[in-house]
Amino acid sequence: VQLQASGGGLVQPGGSLRLSCAASGRTVSQYLMGWFRQAPEKEREFVAATSWSGRNTAAADSVKGRFTISRDNAKNTVYLQMNSLKPEDTAVYYCAARGRSYFGYDPDDYDYWGQGTEVTVSS
Repeated sequence: VQLQASGGGLVQPGGSLRLSCAASGRTVSQYLMGWFRQAPEKEREFVAATSWSGRNTAAADSVKGRFTISRDNAKNTVYLQMNSLKPEDTAVYYCAARGRSYFGYDPDDYDYWGQGTEVTVSS
């Protein structure tokens, strides 16, 4: 499966962005989908994940209450709605697909990766 992330950009603190991850090659409904991020000189970290159906989700403590992951299997697309953005959210955001039914929180748990989209939160 090929993944294409988009929607990043420059936003002021307190602002919002919605990232999209479009899948091709295979239907995304077969995969658990996740978002990760990597800030400069830091390791890639888990942000959020959604189950095959979208009924179950998980999120890192640092983004709970601010970020929401969702999916539209008919459009083969996964979204990350990011609200109340903070400067520490600045990073390259990656979407990833996992061919298991249970959540994974480590990058090694995921089988396919998109190319990343950059998010900068700054005034």
